[in-house]
Order: sequence, then structure tokens, then C-alpha cells
Amino acid sequence: MGKVTVFGSFVVDLMARSPHLPIPGETVKGSMFKMGPGGKGFNQGVAAHKAGADVLMVTKLGKDSFANVALETMDRLRMNKDHVFTTERTETGIALILVDEKSSQNEILIVPGACATISKEDIDSLEETIKGSEYVLLQLEVNQDANERIADMANRYGCRVIMNSAPYAPMTDEFLSKLYMVTPNEVEAEEITGVPVNDLEGAKRAAAYFRDRGVKKVVITLGARGVFISDGETEDIIPAFQVEVVDTTGAGDAFNGGLLAALSKGQPIPDAVRFGQAVAALSVQRIGTTPAMPTFDEIEAFLAEH
Repeated sequence: MGKVTVFGSFVVDLMARSPHLPIPGETVKGSMFKMGPGGKGFNQGVAAHKAGADVLMVTKLGKDSFANVALETMDRLRMNKDHVFTTERTETGIALILVDEKSSQNEILIVPGACATISKEDIDSLEETIKGSEYVLLQLEVNQDANERIADMANRYGCRVIMNSAPYAPMTDEFLSKLYMVTPNEVEAEEITGVPVNDLEGAKRAAAYFRDRGVKKVVITLGARGVFISDGETEDIIPAFQVEVVDTTGAGDAFNGGLLAALSKGQPIPDAVRFGQAVAALSVQRIGTTPAMPTFDEIEAFLAEH
């Protein structure tokens, strides 16, 4: 099993549920509040770690009480903290999440804080880490120049770069050419390629856009429809597992973490996608993001049952 690096954001999720989402100027009395660890990078790092990968988590925190939410979670899960950067320049990132308890619709405001201040010096200190990693998983919740430096470093040392292109932000063709794999959802795939991904043919056209720019493997998540793969051998949709959904927040992060864990163990891409789908299927049956990520034993039991 190879080492993997997850490079990305940490934010503290501040989630409240209310009878309806407030309109401007309105105060609504909520029914529940929950605070916990989140951020796409951190969620994916925890998911991969709990799914059995040898993960080095890289993120950046402020020097404030919210930073402890990340550090205490990593201690509890016995995750390596050697590559958690800190800054006094700004605060730890946060996400304000409002959920309508009737419709489950949500409104989310993210303030990246420290995660938007990852410096060249921070990246330079990761050289040995990237050199010793088989894969590095990125997202778009940190400053993009940091992602670009990591991709350059990874390419120099033969470390494969996986980009989960969420939340959507423009990427240059030059950056795309440095990626081994992209894992957008259907909305992000359309935003990047301009191709609607409503069916198999649309997914194939979107995949061709990425491959034309040098991306070797394309994995597009399609929600309840499943996951589309274009890996040079398979070009098809793998159906999703049918489960009772409680909370879809973090499902994409669960999938990406599971996919990374399976790839790090040498599984072929269709099998790794199936493993990632199992992680996501388990996570949506629980409330929350980081706390909802399943363990390796739970994933194996789920796969055996299905």
C-alpha cells in the first residue's frame, strides 16, 4: 500500500436547522445547532484514513480555538499532524450551514480563512512528503496557486495528481495537463467543459474534453444515477447503491476519500470507484460530514452484503 497525501481545506462546520431558510432581514428561531470538523480537504483526508489508507493530511489553520477542532479530531483518529500549517495572519476557516428541516434544502457560506493563505514556503516544505507519495488528492477550496505548485512538484516526482474539482473554480488547460485524474460531479463537469452531462453520451463528451487536455482518467459522479468512468478501458456508468438517505452533505468527499484509499491499495479504477461508492452510501445514512465517514470494516461489510 502506497502513501497518499490529501492537500486541502479545513473549516469548522457551524450547522443550524430551522423551520425555513430566512429571507433578508428576517430572524428565524432554529431547532438545532451543531459544530464540528469539515472542509473538503479534511473530509476527504478523514474518509481515506478511516477507509484504510496511509494518509498524510496537509491543511492550514489559524491560531485560535477553532483550530483545536481539527487537531483534536486528528488526535482522536490517530492521524499524522506533521503537515498541518498554522498562521497568525488570519483565522481558521468556517462554513455557516443553514438547513431547512422540512425540505432539507440548505444555504452554505464558506470563509476559507487560513486555507486561502498557503504559501510557497509551506509547499516547499512538503517536497519529501510528495516525493514519497503515490497519489496526491486536491480540491478547489484553497488558494489555486498552492494547488498549482503541488501539481508541479508531484509531476516532478512521479506522484499522481487527483483533482476533485469542487467547489467549481476556473482551471487553466496547463493545470489540467498535469492531472492524472479528475473527479467532478455532473454540475462541475458541465461548468468546466461546457457539455451538459445528462446521459452517457454527454459524460463521454465531457470526458473527451478532459482527455484532450492531457487528463488520463476521468471519473464523473452523477448522484443517484451512479458514477461515470473513462479510464482507457471502461467508458460506462457504474450504478449507485440504493440506500435510505438521511444527509447528503459530504457524500462527494466520502466518495473521493474512499476512491483514494482503494487506489492506494492497487485496486483497478472500476473496483476503486465501487469502493468509493460504498463509502458514500454509508456516509449519507448518517448526519454530518467528517463524523459520518465509515471505517474500513464497515465498508467491507457493506460491500459483502451488496
